[in-house]
Amino acid sequence: MKENRANHRENLVFLIYKYMEKPFTEIINEILEARFGNQGSDIFDKSQLLQYISLKTRAANRGAKARGSFANLYAIYVVVEDYIEKGFDKSSTYDKYEGAEFIRLFRRQRELPFGTKLQNHALNNRMNSEFQKFFPVSEYVPILRNLETNRYWVAENMLKIKLRTKTYNIAHVIIEIIDKYAQTKKNAFEQFIQSCVELQDIQTKNPEEAKIFILGLLAPNVDARLFEIVSYAILKYYYHDQKIYWGFEIDKLNEDNLTLYKTGRTNANDGGIDFVMKPLGRFFQVTESLDVKKYFLDIDKVQRYPITFVVKSEEPVENIIVGIRKNASRIYSVQAIVDTYMDCIEEVINISSLRNCFIQSIQQGYLKNIIEEIVSQSKTEFNYQDEIDDKV
Repeated sequence: MKENRANHRENLVFLIYKYMEKPFTEIINEILEARFGNQGSDIFDKSQLLQYISLKTRAANRGAKARGSFANLYAIYVVVEDYIEKGFDKSSTYDKYEGAEFIRLFRRQRELPFGTKLQNHALNNRMNSEFQKFFPVSEYVPILRNLETNRYWVAENMLKIKLRTKTYNIAHVIIEIIDKYAQTKKNAFEQFIQSCVELQDIQTKNPEEAKIFILGLLAPNVDARLFEIVSYAILKYYYHDQKIYWGFEIDKLNEDNLTLYKTGRTNANDGGIDFVMKPLGRFFQVTESLDVKKYFLDIDKVQRYPITFVVKSEEPVENIIVGIRKNASRIYSVQAIVDTYMDCIEEVINISSLRNCFIQSIQQGYLKNIIEEIVSQSKTEFNYQDEIDDKV
């Protein structure tokens, strides 16, 4: 029995480690080597497009919100896929091509894994703009478009990499890399959700193991969307039993429990608000950034309404606040402006605070509820409503 428990605990630790973000660069190198042999590394060094894809997958692995990474990656994917489907990888007539229709590319993006809610920004300009930030002196941008006809092309010069006397076309490699990245993410999400479903049974028999698993998800290098989901589930039940009395007349007060609502998906265009608390009207924003400009931008988005920041950092709360103020004073020369923004930071909740909230929620008997909330939110976030239940 002890050996089985030890094995199960090792499996849980492995799952936590597996879902922590690791670089995707090694897989890119393997794909290039399989396609081009010893020339793979030289092709990578000469291709800004491959380097950009590597940066995007690496950025996502450092915790950037995954859907944002997919948006720009899929913008590249659909124009390259169109290029291949039309046979231009085997001909030299792409300069005569009338271009792909926007609506067809846009629909194709949404057919891809994690693409169902993507908007048009990446195709229209966002992808090119970000590419130029990474490669400011580049001669090319990856996506070309005609605003009058709403037609799109990939910059073919970026697909053809010349090494000495031979030219290599990397169109198929780009598709393979992005497909592999999407599949890797999908497999990890499915495994995570299935593990959480199994935890629903485990927590009744061995709650300590379920507790260890969730605590392991409160780490700086865990996927940002997962961190937001776990944070929400913990805070929802941490505040669950806290009551407030309010009313318009002193002898007619209402009694309400504090209720936390998730406002949408983890990177929805909702003005920077991730959770809202009723009836207090508190706003919560989850972030992994310690960049003062990011905090002040979020505050500006809601017209300087007070916000509680949930920060994916082990840094002590006091240090985070002091750091924000110090950087703000350095950037903004007017102290009154700094004070106005700092007054809008209602509270900072770091990883340590979340762990304490989680422990208190467990003591109040909400471990099962927290796990169920994580499962429910994950299925919604990753578009696996019924499939996982069927598999389990």
